[in-house]
Amino acid sequence: MHYLAFLFTALLLISGSGMYAQEKVEPWSEKQLMTTETLASRIEQGKSGNLLILSVGPDAIIKGAIDIGPTMEEGHLDRLEAYLKGVPKDKEVVVFCGCCPFDRCPNIRPAFTKLNQLGFKNGKLLDIPQNIKVNWLDKGYPMND
Repeated sequence: MHYLAFLFTALLLISGSGMYAQEKVEPWSEKQLMTTETLASRIEQGKSGNLLILSVGPDAIIKGAIDIGPTMEEGHLDRLEAYLKGVPKDKEVVVFCGCCPFDRCPNIRPAFTKLNQLGFKNGKLLDIPQNIKVNWLDKGYPMND
């Protein structure tokens, strides 16, 4: 009986230690995150002309954003690639979704991974901690008409 308890405990320890070794690696770095305050300020000050703002979620509500559509769906991911085809690789590209907190968002990882695969050097992810309503709309930030 003690042998079975020991074996069970050992198995739990071994399987538990694997959880730490498999930490999620995101396709963006901390320096590639842009706050909603920063983007809103740039738009309000007219300093967004060199930005390409891409909505990879359900709605392109941010002023100047291009609606690509939810990139968790293959067709929209292809649309993203086609849209970026003629864009210079050093262009500042800001990707956002806003359907939910970005750490759980199903759309930003495929979009940002595609941005990296295509060789974009200045890709940014809009840091939306909660959702587009709380982190953009409720703050009165600039919206598309």
